[in-house]
Amino acid sequence: MTDNKAARLPRKTYEKELLRLQTELVKLQEWVRAEGARLVVVFEGRDAAGKGGTIKRVTEHLNPRVARIAALPKPTERERTQWYLQRYVEHLPAAGEIVLFDRSWYNRAGVEHVMGFCTEEEYRLFLRQCPIFERMLVEDGILLRKYWFSVSDTEQQERFRRRLEDPLRRWKLSPMDLESITRWEAYSRAKDAMMVHTDISEAPWYVVESDDKRRARLNMITHLLDSVPYHEAPLPVLALPDRPPSTGYQRPPRDLQTYVPDRTAHL
Repeated sequence: MTDNKAARLPRKTYEKELLRLQTELVKLQEWVRAEGARLVVVFEGRDAAGKGGTIKRVTEHLNPRVARIAALPKPTERERTQWYLQRYVEHLPAAGEIVLFDRSWYNRAGVEHVMGFCTEEEYRLFLRQCPIFERMLVEDGILLRKYWFSVSDTEQQERFRRRLEDPLRRWKLSPMDLESITRWEAYSRAKDAMMVHTDISEAPWYVVESDDKRRARLNMITHLLDSVPYHEAPLPVLALPDRPPSTGYQRPPRDLQTYVPDRTAHL
């Protein structure tokens, strides 16, 4: 990890490599669909660590019917009475699907524990059950990858400041995000305890250094591709047909329909 902005990956280098990796992600997607594989990718880390931006680049050119994002809101009153992991199970992939969890069941080991949204008993139960749950997923054939995005305190605060000043990203900030600044050490201890209990051989944690967002995105995508034994699946042979001759169809007069005004004419 480095705080030296001059050492950050140049944009041209980043964009060229990102395009190459996104091409490989499309091949991975087609392999998942052809083989009926099930892939789960968990994105965790501190607020403003770069999870959302990485997910955006991963899915940018993928088919949303194959690769979908699960970003669950806070549980409903009914969900609070269920087994904690229950609402996550229904979002797991079927054959030929990829699910990317933008935060996951690990909310209980992080924000819920630190902010007091769960009891100590519920927290301890989660730490016992989570490894069992994940072993069950892997034993059933699910490909499970877990990434923790690590960001320094100074970089996180700078990203919060930029979001606060940017009207396009202001929505990303919440009072809870800002409170995480004052609870940095509490979140650090929670993360350490989570790693001790859930970094298992069947589903290990992979830490992504993310002070440089460009490097983090490329490193994470590269690791994901390297960790899955995919190959280029054969695509159906397609040919663009000739347009048939006209049969006399005439388009209705334009004044019978309402068109969006051409505001670009005044630019």
